[in-house]
Amino acid sequence: MDTEASSLTPQPSFRSRALATEAVHAGRDDLASLGLHAAPIDLSTTYPSYDSRGEAARIDAFATTGARPDGPPVYARLDNPTTGRFETALARLEGADDAVAFASGMASLTAVLLARASLGLRHVVAVRPLYGCSDHLLGAGLLGTEVTWTDPAGIADAIRPDTGLVMVETPANPTLAEIDIRAVAHSCGSVPLLVDNTFATPVLQRPIEEGARIVLHSATKYLGGHGDVMGGVVACDEEFAATLRQVRFATGGVLHPMAGYLLLRGLSTLPVRVRAASASAAELARRLSADPRVARVHYPEVGGAMVSFEVFGDPHRIIAGVGLITPAVSLGSVDTLIQHPASISHRIVGEGDRRAAGVGDRLLRMSVGLEDVEDLWADLCQALGDGSAAAPPVRASATPEARPTGRPEARAAVPSEARAAAPEPRPAAR
Repeated sequence: MDTEASSLTPQPSFRSRALATEAVHAGRDDLASLGLHAAPIDLSTTYPSYDSRGEAARIDAFATTGARPDGPPVYARLDNPTTGRFETALARLEGADDAVAFASGMASLTAVLLARASLGLRHVVAVRPLYGCSDHLLGAGLLGTEVTWTDPAGIADAIRPDTGLVMVETPANPTLAEIDIRAVAHSCGSVPLLVDNTFATPVLQRPIEEGARIVLHSATKYLGGHGDVMGGVVACDEEFAATLRQVRFATGGVLHPMAGYLLLRGLSTLPVRVRAASASAAELARRLSADPRVARVHYPEVGGAMVSFEVFGDPHRIIAGVGLITPAVSLGSVDTLIQHPASISHRIVGEGDRRAAGVGDRLLRMSVGLEDVEDLWADLCQALGDGSAAAPPVRASATPEARPTGRPEARAAVPSEARAAAPEPRPAAR
């Protein structure tokens, strides 16, 4: 009877699933067989075992291989079933063999750097801009690493025998500059390429399919999606995932089970949220690009819910003037956030390095949420104020090339679900 029942149980075909289907079902495939509909939350920190010799063998195996122990968990710092479901789901969405979750995005990056440094590979090649704290962690040498900053074209020449990692972020925080992942992966040769995919998410791009070997997310952002959970995750191959689990066990940067549950739940609506917010972001980028108070707009070809723009007026006045939009650090929530990178997210980066990466004092970064686009535009318009924040008047003697047009650089390409017209872009300043 049991054999007959099992033969009638539908078996999921993972490879044929669309992304939206994977987002809903990945990590939950066993729930029906367990008699459950919602994923359970396991809050245990420790687990009973009356076989101490068996436990010793399992711990030895983990110390040797870094693989998840067979059977019930041993200790929450080693593994947890709830966070394991999130890891499984994210790996499937990214097209990776495995994934390892951490307490934050920065804990994730720290684990990657420590894992490579443990092999004597302490040198990192990186392209600016990166998230400000990522930049600081690399540049300050807090983990004993050394970084060479370069542009994408200089990656191959910057690689040394002790280079353990090449790191890029695309679209980049906060300028939304983009990098050709496939071309950069080719330049890396045998050195692993890490792509911070926080802004795009697997909905818009899957770096592993383009040749990256490691994909990092601040799961706090779009993966959670509601501004109420902190976490990080690394998608990669099984061998590197095993090493990351050993680093996580040793350093303690574990993801709390409640956070794992919320992140798994967040993944189920990720495609819907990203596509809806991207449509609004594309429309706001189009309107900002035509506004004389705005000097330049940055919006990536891949699309997404992030818009950055530079203003002629005082950016701090705009931050203080929004009402519906929340002036706050972070991004990826259901509500729209705006912040001044030079004051907050990238303050820790030296001023000269900030400016060289295109993070100027008049740049604002906006994470577009799920509000009605007309309400968001009304709030932006009143915060931008009157003509005192507009482009300066053109002098009669100015040559055409020197005339400030007040027209920003805007990129309109977005997913097919969220197309919008915008001026033809020029390469964004780094």
